[in-house]
Amino acid sequence: ELLAAFKGCNPDASLADVVLFAPAMHVAHSMKEVEGSAVCIGAQNVSKTGEGAFTGEISVNQVDDMGIKWMLVGHSERRSLYGETDEDTATKVELGLKKGLNVMFAIGEQLSERKDGTTVDVCAKQIKAVISKVTDWSKFSIAYEPVWAIGTGVVATPLQAQETHWQIRTIIADLAGEAVAKDLRILYGGSVNPKNCKELGEMPDVDGFLVGGASCKPDFTTIIQTAQDLYSQAKK
Repeated sequence: ELLAAFKGCNPDASLADVVLFAPAMHVAHSMKEVEGSAVCIGAQNVSKTGEGAFTGEISVNQVDDMGIKWMLVGHSERRSLYGETDEDTATKVELGLKKGLNVMFAIGEQLSERKDGTTVDVCAKQIKAVISKVTDWSKFSIAYEPVWAIGTGVVATPLQAQETHWQIRTIIADLAGEAVAKDLRILYGGSVNPKNCKELGEMPDVDGFLVGGASCKPDFTTIIQTAQDLYSQAKK
């Protein structure tokens, strides 16, 4: 029903990309359900290895074989619960881009790091780990997710989001040049919902959203439509 609702809102790929990062066991079904629409299905995680005796792992080649065009790397839960290191994320970014996949790279700080004033240092460290692996900037996006705001109902204020997004763009400019930084899409994630997405999306350095729990509800279509309205205006 959710997939039918998302497909039924007729997202326009010329205005915004709509990507659903589905659990691995539901990817094939999800792709079939959204077929014929602009909704894309992505992989929540990929292996840092290639093919071989790696029980339970899903390689980028397998993801590509299924026709999946997007992959998510570095989500905070992968980092904190499964020990994914900066080096691991760099390997996955490199493998994904070499295969021609679009990579959504998640970064963000813990609450203690926000309180200590080290948000920029944390984000810079995570970015620097992968920057040399980015071979196609048109297929690479960053999702800033303050970990303290993920699934907690606590959301960064629009100004907090804007400040950190501007700092991330500045880091990219220093490392890869102004042109790359200007065109790079930096998304905000962390308790985004239909009520706060417009105000967040109006910030000049917020280029979209990585949505968690709210994407599992029918009114996620409101977020899709809001994003399309905001970013179609930005293109004018």
